[in-house]
Amino acid sequence: MRGKVTRRVSNRWPDKTIIGLTGNIATGKSVVRRMLEHLGAFSIDADALAHRAMSPGAPAYGPVVELFGRWVVGPDGQIDRAFGEKTFDDLKIPCAVTAVDIKSGSEVTLSEGKLADAVLATIALPGVFPVQYINGWELVDGGVLNPVPVSVARTLSPDLPVVAVVLNDPMDKPVHKYSIPVPGIIPKTIAERITRISLAQSLDIFLRSVDVNSRAVAHFRLQVDKPDVLIRPQVHHLSILDKVVIENVAQLGEEAVEEVLPQIKRAVSWHARLGRKIFGTN
Repeated sequence: MRGKVTRRVSNRWPDKTIIGLTGNIATGKSVVRRMLEHLGAFSIDADALAHRAMSPGAPAYGPVVELFGRWVVGPDGQIDRAFGEKTFDDLKIPCAVTAVDIKSGSEVTLSEGKLADAVLATIALPGVFPVQYINGWELVDGGVLNPVPVSVARTLSPDLPVVAVVLNDPMDKPVHKYSIPVPGIIPKTIAERITRISLAQSLDIFLRSVDVNSRAVAHFRLQVDKPDVLIRPQVHHLSILDKVVIENVAQLGEEAVEEVLPQIKRAVSWHARLGRKIFGTN
């Protein structure tokens, strides 16, 4: 994962430079900010401001609790943004996540214990996020073996239909190339030379190989587990390194759901429910 630094000269203070630090978790934003402060820069910590805005009595506290429920509030009355000590028992809806134990090569289903630990395990993308150690397992992303865990969902509620959302490209789609994201401030000629170096080409081959493997695993798991309804948003043009506008991607998901609404209605009909009760299937 990577962060980003943007720089511009302030119109309000012509002799000052404004630097913006953004990026995903664990990309070094706080470290860089402290380095700049050490050099004499004045900083505004947006994360700290967000914490203050969501503190009890602050403007955002009520709306956040109303949206997510009282379970996000810790014993001290503060909003806990990272699950804290919450466990699976605190959830109102049955939930389970999958991971893979790289010692045994087997799939592990997590449905008890701390939520934070389980989430970190199920998103531990190999080579990107660290392995999570739980109950003697060395856990990585569950998508390595089960990208669309239909079987797990079915064990949680056997009498309900399983609607699976697949983000992998279908097997018949061409595999697109990957390129190293290069900051816009770097001249085009230099950026083009960076993408031609052996490291960039190796990364491209590695990511395309992972893509092909992930498609195949998802395809064959779906053939075996057979979800009642399959939703496939048209996100195949997006790659793991692309910048996206969340609202636009969400819209693609809504459009995909609209297309399969008739199938969902059939899956929840009385005769479909009766079929699952009697035969365990539609």
